[in-house]
Amino acid sequence: MLMLAFDTATEVATSALVDDGEVLAERSSRARTLLEDVDALLRQGGANARDLDALAVGIGPGSFTGVRIGLATARGLALALELPGAGVSTLAALAAGAPGAIPVVDARRREVFALIDGEPSVLAPADLTFEPGTVCVGDGARRYRGLFEAGGAVIPPDDDERHLPRARFHAALAGALGPVDEIEPLYLRVPDAVRSVQ
Repeated sequence: MLMLAFDTATEVATSALVDDGEVLAERSSRARTLLEDVDALLRQGGANARDLDALAVGIGPGSFTGVRIGLATARGLALALELPGAGVSTLAALAAGAPGAIPVVDARRREVFALIDGEPSVLAPADLTFEPGTVCVGDGARRYRGLFEAGGAVIPPDDDERHLPRARFHAALAGALGPVDEIEPLYLRVPDAVRSVQ
């Protein structure tokens, strides 16, 4: 099965072309260049868009705009190419790329998204507790490095690839495939636009 996977929920978008578990091509860039990345992945993997069998898309949590870009792109590709797909949590992909680490995504507004006992949560960075020596990964771990290290966490260097929700893990974690237009985002909180109306 030839799968295109991507995640645009964090500041660095990741994408991968995976054939039966083998990574044929992989890229990291920005959400705004996602379609260019898809084209480059297909060329690098020696494939055509019509060769794709499925999509795996990151559903967040993360940037509301980033999550929407990823889902809109997945829906457009699925409609044009008649592809099924699966949504995969950005936190789950981070965790898969750094076994034993706590994935932490910057939620802005002085909050982070993290997996707490396997459940995605939104909380203040100071409220995230862990055993000394616990590794934390993700853009939230990088942003709050000083606070987390003071609490005993180990944060890999900023350029460590474990900080990225690499799309190869989205492909590996994709469960049952279904209609892409039924994939729901994982926001964990109300968008700013809705909050300002209330």
